[in-house]
Amino acid sequence: MGRLRCRRVCFVSSRSGESPRSIAFLASRAPQAQEALAALTARYGQCAPEAASVIVALGGDGFMLDTLHGTQKLGLPVYGMNCGTIGFLMNAYGEPDLMARLDAAEEELINPLRMKAFTLNGGEVEKLAINEVSLLRAGPQAAKLRILVDGRERMPELVCDGAILCTPAGSTAYNYSAHGPILPIGSDVLALTAVAAFRPRRWRGALLPKTATVRFEVLEGEKRPVMADADGRSVRDVLAVEIRSEPDVQHRILFDPGHGLEERLISEQFT
Repeated sequence: MGRLRCRRVCFVSSRSGESPRSIAFLASRAPQAQEALAALTARYGQCAPEAASVIVALGGDGFMLDTLHGTQKLGLPVYGMNCGTIGFLMNAYGEPDLMARLDAAEEELINPLRMKAFTLNGGEVEKLAINEVSLLRAGPQAAKLRILVDGRERMPELVCDGAILCTPAGSTAYNYSAHGPILPIGSDVLALTAVAAFRPRRWRGALLPKTATVRFEVLEGEKRPVMADADGRSVRDVLAVEIRSEPDVQHRILFDPGHGLEERLISEQFT
């Protein structure tokens, strides 16, 4: 899931002022998640998201991102339970005492990135990204990118397999695999990381202020096609991409006490 505007509060239903009693369970298609859905709805009931006070997402990190994007306009907190592999954004799965866990949960507020992609056919596409926006080569040849920050050219040509701009929440995902830095929660920075940079060969990226607007321009786009990806949602044949933090959008994620994003980011650096 720009700067993460974070707070830790004991979860209270925003609708009743009481412990949550109306839960909307959402699950991925994975068999483990579907089994969890059946068990939890039998035990706690099921509510439509529009009438719920909290959403419980069952799956992995990918499904959690899909849930946050899909329920954004509801303004509800989302509590993830891991039925996937990594589960960086999730809590441990368990059927007992779910109400007590929701009562004690700590809330993190996350601001996403807003991507505006301009395509070779003249189209414009906007998407939000909680983790990162990636530009990736979409053909056999390396991509050539020009990088501007707040309208000022910072790199006239980056030859690479791609480039990533990520939030602190996304810094342990694709960014970390590409040897980018892990960003502390609440930091006022974004990480710009190159993927397999060929020229400049030793350049791996930069730290930018959270308020920066980053523009990637694709050079030789027809010969060297590039796609843009926002949390797994792709736009092909891009000509340019502008990215900035979106302070007007907040995602509410609930974590068990002592297992929030800040602790996970620190722990990740010692494993």
